[in-house]
Amino acid sequence: MEFASAQKLCLHLISSAYQRCRLSEQICTLAVILTRSSSSHPSLRISISDTGIGSCLEEFQDLRFSSTNVADNWDGMLSLKTTSKCSVVRYGSEICLSSFVSLDLLLADIHTFLQKNVAIQLVAEESDVPESRYEKVFVANECKKLPISASNLELLKSGIEDYVLKHGNNLSNKCNSCFPAWEQLKVGSGIACCTENRLHTELVMEAVIVISNISMQNTACFREYGNKTEVMYFKDFSPCTISKSSMKALQSIDWKTYGLNFGGIVEQDDITLLEWENLHTDTHIDIVLHSYHKQYPARDRSFLSLSETVNSTMIPAPRKMSPLDRNLAKRAVKLSLDDLKANHSQAFLSSRALQIRSYAPDLAKTIAGLILSSSDLDFQGECFSLLGLQSQEAATETVENCIEKGLFQL
Repeated sequence: MEFASAQKLCLHLISSAYQRCRLSEQICTLAVILTRSSSSHPSLRISISDTGIGSCLEEFQDLRFSSTNVADNWDGMLSLKTTSKCSVVRYGSEICLSSFVSLDLLLADIHTFLQKNVAIQLVAEESDVPESRYEKVFVANECKKLPISASNLELLKSGIEDYVLKHGNNLSNKCNSCFPAWEQLKVGSGIACCTENRLHTELVMEAVIVISNISMQNTACFREYGNKTEVMYFKDFSPCTISKSSMKALQSIDWKTYGLNFGGIVEQDDITLLEWENLHTDTHIDIVLHSYHKQYPARDRSFLSLSETVNSTMIPAPRKMSPLDRNLAKRAVKLSLDDLKANHSQAFLSSRALQIRSYAPDLAKTIAGLILSSSDLDFQGECFSLLGLQSQEAATETVENCIEKGLFQL
């Protein structure tokens, strides 16, 4: 894997540390510490530590650095430490490097990156500058608590819900004006898998779609990209640019079967956005995709030493996307749409369908009047039978409700 800047390399190392924490299936700590010893010595020490499954040298052998920028001056040296606490069967890693990259610039990049992850500590300071210490802990979704045993998909759902409730992380807390409760969100999820025999791993694509309704009266709260859909993409637990195969998958979906008129894909501020035609002005859709390897070589920590455990838990190297990934992305998104449609069918009605539905009460009242005023008892009985009613149940309001319900199902 090749990196064009020290910032990109740091984000990759943080992502790898996050993966090690996820693989441990325990509560872990992940800390990022940036330290500049003095203003006269501009070298920045970067430390990334975690208490996950432990790391190994093989994880770093394919790293390549191609930057020619003097500001990214880095000698190519990575310091790797591993630790073990036998009393609690906990392993840890610390990766250190030094660079002349701007502390403020790197801090801003890491801050943005960590907003899309959970339970990570970020610390930065200049030793010879009093009160220069910056510290922030990025915590999990406070709106919806999940058990430690929650699946990746459940965590992804929780994360995108939190993102939407905060208007795309523009707020520190959820917007109570637009979302008094997170239950207002309509959420659908899907997961598609395939086995890669050559790598003996299982490739997983997860998709979560969230539909929210924000009144146009709350103009101050309206999202930055209007009614366009922001598509967030994660690969192996790290946020990154959406793959071309996944973009093609989104374009190939028959959105009309779900009551949506797809208008195309645009790029804005390095963000992938889906455009819609005739989408209700109060409706907003968010999509997140996550592609990762599910199965790793089996390990039994109770019988392995630290070095043996580390060597048996390598994180697979990133690979190029293929048509197989496109099929997985399409399947996962369609499963998400099916899930949404099954639980929130009205959310997929077009503006025209909603307009037609507005006439249903009057139409039901007219049809009920014709049935109840008829003197043909056989005709009435047949109508009641079609509505699933007995003649003794045929009160005016009951007949109207049954007809209106039937019209809504058309």
